Amino acid sequence: MSKPPVVVINQKSVMLALILTLFFGPFGMMYSTILGGLVMLVFTSLVGVFTGGVGLFFMWPLQLLWAGMAASNYNKRQINAARRI
Repeated sequence: MSKPPVVVINQKSVMLALILTLFFGPFGMMYSTILGGLVMLVFTSLVGVFTGGVGLFFMWPLQLLWAGMAASNYNKRQINAARRI
């Protein structure tokens, strides 16, 4: 009787993505999404300059949301890819 294969997948921690983004902003976002982190780095810099820093209070929650969703979506893609094996 053969045993079913064991598939090991790499997942990203949503909590770690949120903590890194909370403390390091777009640099912390790069844990969950590199392209998203680079986009937010440019966008956050522009918003910070043009609003005198006030706009950053609105950008931080947006970054947290994006980082959490990116890590979660990455995990879902990994699980779906493992199921196809």
